[in-house]
Amino acid sequence: MTTYIVLVNWTDEGIRNVGDSPKRLDAARKLLADMGGTFRDIWMTMGEHDLVAICEAPDDAVAARFALKLAKGGNVRTRTLKAFPEAAYREIIAKL
Repeated sequence: MTTYIVLVNWTDEGIRNVGDSPKRLDAARKLLADMGGTFRDIWMTMGEHDLVAICEAPDDAVAARFALKLAKGGNVRTRTLKAFPEAAYREIIAKL
């Protein structure tokens, strides 16, 4: 599985209905699971982003479809970062 860091911001619609956010998170968790992925962690944050999630997906295409399906709901906008674990980071740097 590939790890992704997902930076989430509520849209105007999402913040108007912020009380429903936990239900939307549960639905997102199920959606990703149905696509073969999983949420490892999620945090509500203060600052530039409202939520930060660590997710795993089988590949980049699944991660992209997941982000697009979330965006279609109109409640959040996401930025997805592909994450490399330390071992992969060290291997990449060693081959420079």
